[in-house]
Amino acid sequence: MDFRFTAEQQLWHDTVHAFMEKEVGVEYTRKHDEAREFPNEAYKKIADRGWLGLLIPEEFGGLAADPIMYAIFCEAIAKYSLDFAAAVMTSMFTATNVANHGTDEQRRRYLPPFLDGELKFSISISEPGAGSDAAGLRTKAVRDGDSWILNGNKVFCSGAHLPNTVIATMARTGEDKHKGLSMFLVPNATSGVDIRKLDTIVRRSLGTTEIFFTDARIPAENMIGAPGDGWSVVNSHLAWERLSLAATYVGNARTALDDTITYTKNRTQFGKPLSSFQVLKHRMAENECEVEAARLLVYSAATKLARGEHALKDVSMAKVFAADVAFKVSFNGMQALGGYAQLPEYDMERYFREAKHAMVGGGTNEIQRTIIAREMGL
Repeated sequence: MDFRFTAEQQLWHDTVHAFMEKEVGVEYTRKHDEAREFPNEAYKKIADRGWLGLLIPEEFGGLAADPIMYAIFCEAIAKYSLDFAAAVMTSMFTATNVANHGTDEQRRRYLPPFLDGELKFSISISEPGAGSDAAGLRTKAVRDGDSWILNGNKVFCSGAHLPNTVIATMARTGEDKHKGLSMFLVPNATSGVDIRKLDTIVRRSLGTTEIFFTDARIPAENMIGAPGDGWSVVNSHLAWERLSLAATYVGNARTALDDTITYTKNRTQFGKPLSSFQVLKHRMAENECEVEAARLLVYSAATKLARGEHALKDVSMAKVFAADVAFKVSFNGMQALGGYAQLPEYDMERYFREAKHAMVGGGTNEIQRTIIAREMGL
């Protein structure tokens, strides 16, 4: 079995990593994290290169990349921050729902400005009483002539507050737990939509929010699919989402470990570099094994998806393992850097904060293990 990239894949890998190093950089990423500002300049550069369209079919102006090429992209853009990667990927996930399940009019209206970087997407499913039990949501949509009236409360809706953003909102239109859910495209400037940014320890650049819908009137043509299709629409992209998240965890863990190695080589205590102490170099050696194992899980899952095979277990294994590895690597990095790990300019505290979020966001580690067990027949 040959684990090497093809020439095309290697070129793509080198291109995206060079972009992150030369056009974005760690200082730019750190600055936007500290200021809690969206990385608009970098986002526009990604749009100008056409990369926002990686998941969009060619007939709608996209690049139709396969899962391996997409995983390569996600691993690279998380090089300095999982939040930076989320700032790009959140819109990309939701755009696929429009491309794959939307009407021709929805595609004409939303996809060109998205691909140009002028319009962003957010997705709103979670509620104060519906997190891992996503289908337990209570936000309701009631038909009123040519419109639907939305009432309810959503939480942890990343990027929903950004200018010119359309929120793909899941709401209850029927009594059945899953078949009673529908998805609506809700422009965030809609009357009756109150968006409040949350002061979280992560999602600083992208931002995450709480939303209150109070008699928000949504045109009937803004529904994606038919009434009751919402759950199937969301589930159709979950394998891609979990794959891409796992890839970002690997990309960030790689940087966190490299930073730890560099620091321990250069930091001297008791007359010799920290990297010479057995307890530290054994930790780093173990982390090296784990990062490489996580990476292999990611590309194994990507290869299965690219062949059109069922890979639900594979992407869940990749996500849960890579999240655990990212946290362990950044935790060990915090220990190795000691007091300096607390300073933003050393970046490790950002890796640590964001790795902890990786164990919850996009489906908790516990939910991933439940999925894996179910796929095992347990």
